[in-house]
Amino acid sequence: MSNLLPEEAQEKLVTVCRTAVGDSLRSLTYFSRFDYVQVYLREDLEQEADLNSFIGNEWHDFKMTQDAYRGSELGDYEYTIRVFENGYLVRITVEDFGVFVTTDGISMQDFEALAAATTEILDEWAIEE
Repeated sequence: MSNLLPEEAQEKLVTVCRTAVGDSLRSLTYFSRFDYVQVYLREDLEQEADLNSFIGNEWHDFKMTQDAYRGSELGDYEYTIRVFENGYLVRITVEDFGVFVTTDGISMQDFEALAAATTEILDEWAIEE
């Protein structure tokens, strides 16, 4: 178990994500700029992803996206959805930390519910830091 995120907080994240997307939740990883912890992995999946590379890419991409679109007519960055052959990756990030969630096929409404609920928790944690 990682010291990055207390067990109670990990359980809260899993509950929020499972409430939003149900059994379509594949995995959930919490990350900061320097560390990460895989909080959830659905039992029918194998731990084979190179999470360290994922984190580096997602962190770098978040900063580039945030900087590139700052002040645009599109408004503030909210979250990213990546589409893959076998599922989706959703990155939800606040200034110094975030999560990426992988799912099976879900609706845009489910993505929005997932992002809203997860962002609310991350924002609370950002205030507490």
